[in-house]
Amino acid sequence: MAVAEDKASPGTSHEKSWHGIVLQSLKRNDINLVPYVPDRVLTTLIRNLHADPFFTTFPTAREEEAVGIVSGAWMGGRRAAVLMQTSGFATLANVLASLVVPSQIPLIMFVSERGTLGEFNYGQSLVCRTMRPVLDSLAMEHHTCTRLDEFEFIVDRSIKQALTTQAPVALILSPLLTGGKTFDK
Repeated sequence: MAVAEDKASPGTSHEKSWHGIVLQSLKRNDINLVPYVPDRVLTTLIRNLHADPFFTTFPTAREEEAVGIVSGAWMGGRRAAVLMQTSGFATLANVLASLVVPSQIPLIMFVSERGTLGEFNYGQSLVCRTMRPVLDSLAMEHHTCTRLDEFEFIVDRSIKQALTTQAPVALILSPLLTGGKTFDK
């Protein structure tokens, strides 16, 4: 199985890849705690976070666990973000509605999108179709990121807005941006 690791053009710097932009934006906004649920599309970002001593990053068993860690970190005065896949989002409605939104926790979620653009797993497609309506019903800010040329602006501004308004945001990483998960025969 292959994964698209760099969407940057040949000769461009690592920071101009989508995962480089995420890493630099997190640093610029002093977000140094990043729990995640392992995901193939996020592999390069996760590897780079682990390699950078600025970050404390570790896998969690479930998305709710990662959200709980980020929520506790915020209550303790620390900034954090969570990485997950679309399918994991399906487990989050309760924790978002009962903890994150009413407690005004600026949860910053990076969600690699599955369930579209050639997806083979019907379950992934169903979750993908329900994610945005759930976010809308909770009045949660969300952006589907598709283009590298506007990605840094969207990520940086979304993080700043989440922190200043103490409201969560979901940054949905489209396969158009990341290359998505590829499936070898």
